[in-house]
Amino acid sequence: MLIPDADTGPDDATLALRVGQAAPATDAGAEAELCRRLAPRVRLYGLRHLGNEAAAADLMQQVMLLMIERLRAGALREPERLASFVFGICRMAVLDLRRGHARRERLLETYGDALAPPEPPAPEFDRERLTRCLECLPERERTVLLMTFYDDMPAEALANELNLSQANVRVIRHRGLERLRACVTGESA
Repeated sequence: MLIPDADTGPDDATLALRVGQAAPATDAGAEAELCRRLAPRVRLYGLRHLGNEAAAADLMQQVMLLMIERLRAGALREPERLASFVFGICRMAVLDLRRGHARRERLLETYGDALAPPEPPAPEFDRERLTRCLECLPERERTVLLMTFYDDMPAEALANELNLSQANVRVIRHRGLERLRACVTGESA
């Protein structure tokens, strides 16, 4: 007993002719079947030549759209050579991508410095204002801030030195920094 092939549908050339003859109306079934058959091969071509899954997926979509457009326009003279036609589209699309990438690289080398955003100016440091603001802080907050940033002491050493818990040191430091920031920026005294 012979088991029939699962794929007894029309060949690629017949489907390509159906798409070309259906214009301006479309034969969506023939287009979908051609895409189903050819898209995986185009994706593999993209992976091989572009080396990137996302770029291969983009190439696959671009080539499938171009194939359908050209088939609808009747640009395929020899329907039996559909695979060669599609891979010609692939080759040209990859060359265009590479040319575009090379062109962008050249432009960035030439004009990249001019395109970079300028560095923001360094903020002005007013030492006198900082000193006045530090002097306005409560003694405990000022002590914790000075020992943290001037003496470079971690919270654990500060807690042992001042007989406080580490959590208490962090809370005092946080409140002191908030008050100091508000004073320096002029938000409130």
